[in-house]
Amino acid sequence: MSNMFKILVVEDDIKLNKIVCAQLTAHGYAATGCLRANAAYEEMYNKPYDLIISDIMMPEIDGFEFAETVRGLNQTIPILFITARDDMMAKQKGFRLGIDDYMVKPIEFDELLLRIGALLRRANIALDKKLVVGNLVLNADENVALLDDKEIPVTVREFNILFKLLSYPKKTFSRAQLMDEFWGIGSETSLRAVDVYITKLRDKFSDCTDFKIVTVHGLGYKAVLNDQA
Repeated sequence: MSNMFKILVVEDDIKLNKIVCAQLTAHGYAATGCLRANAAYEEMYNKPYDLIISDIMMPEIDGFEFAETVRGLNQTIPILFITARDDMMAKQKGFRLGIDDYMVKPIEFDELLLRIGALLRRANIALDKKLVVGNLVLNADENVALLDDKEIPVTVREFNILFKLLSYPKKTFSRAQLMDEFWGIGSETSLRAVDVYITKLRDKFSDCTDFKIVTVHGLGYKAVLNDQA
């Protein structure tokens, strides 16, 4: 099976590493275990992986440094942290470095499998780089939006917000989530900036009948495809 997803498990607890790899293999993934970040770099150098599971507390190079290095080399590979640390600081640091998800030990394998499935699905959407909603085509390689083959001028940030909303129709994103992702965590801009951008997007795409951006009061925004309404 050449289309098996390859997962790299970086965890210095030998027993846990073996258990996680065995579980993943049993569920149709090709899992490789590494006990150290340096060994993981070697593995990644020699073959392409689809997803990384990493511990935080490891000798020599910890999970934070490992994730930062991986992100420098590969922007899209999903990284899932597994850690004994259930504190907000560790989570924030991880997400700031570009991880995608986080689980606290002891982990539930059923939940781990669900999260891996979701991360791989998302990564595949991201790799697709093209989103088609009715007569609207969003091309992420060029940040171009075409409606009925006519280009609608959008800024990079407008494009990214729209691409995100339309990638997960019906999912509500809070203003804070959108702010963190598209303005950066710790941005001085007020959350009202999100509203301004949503208004601009609604104006620019008012002729598009295939979707609408709905305000979810007290929460944020979501895209609804008109065949879902």
